[in-house]
Amino acid sequence: MNWKIQKLQNGETIISKEPGNSMLPLLKSKQPVKLQPIQWKDCKTGDIVYCKVRGNCFTHLVKGKNNKRGLLIGNNHGRINGWTKNVYGKVIEILPMS
Repeated sequence: MNWKIQKLQNGETIISKEPGNSMLPLLKSKQPVKLQPIQWKDCKTGDIVYCKVRGNCFTHLVKGKNNKRGLLIGNNHGRINGWTKNVYGKVIEILPMS
């Protein structure tokens, strides 16, 4: 299990920097964000969450919600990654690039 998931599951708020341009223009590659622990049931469409879909961890958008399937996760360019209930954190603040 990665350190981010461990800290979030322990109730800690963390700073994360994810590489990639799939969330432009909302987030730049390695843009620091503050993640607060959250359960998938407390998320809503439009939230940016740190989650695991098919074995991969992403900071991506919640595109939909279904009580049986969980959250539909995708990037900011229309790609859908899939359904998951493995949601660990929600972006509560986008920090400036250092």
